[in-house]
Amino acid sequence: QVQLVESGGGLVQAGGSLRLSCAASVRTFSSYTMGWFRQAPGKEREFVAAIKWSSDSTYYADSVKGRFTISRDNGKNTVYLQMNSLKPEDTAVYYCAANWRRWSIVLITNVGGYDYWGQGTQVTVSS
Repeated sequence: QVQLVESGGGLVQAGGSLRLSCAASVRTFSSYTMGWFRQAPGKEREFVAAIKWSSDSTYYADSVKGRFTISRDNGKNTVYLQMNSLKPEDTAVYYCAANWRRWSIVLITNVGGYDYWGQGTQVTVSS
C-alpha cells in the first residue's frame, strides 16, 4: 500500500510560481513512476506531468511544457512539481499518483495508468 500526501497549493497571482510536493509512504519509492494530474471544477481529471522511476525520463502535457518542471528526490520519498508563469487556467485541484515500474506515454498520461492517488491540493491562480 502506498500513501501519497500532496502539499504546497495555495492562491497566487497570474505570472507567479508555486512548488507542489508529494510525499510517499513506501520503502521502495525509487521503483515507482510518479505523475501529477489536475482537475478543474466541472472538468475531467487531466494529465500534467510524469517522471519515470529511474528519473531519466519525464513527460509533460503540452499546456504546461516549458512552464512546469517535475522532479523527484528518492532519498526523501518525494516528488515535486515546480510551476512557473502560472495562468488562471491552471486553477485546479492537483493530484499526485504512482504506479509500479510502468512507463509508456499512453499509460502515464491516463488516470487508469496509476494505482495510487493522493487527496489533492488546491491551486488557485487569480488574474
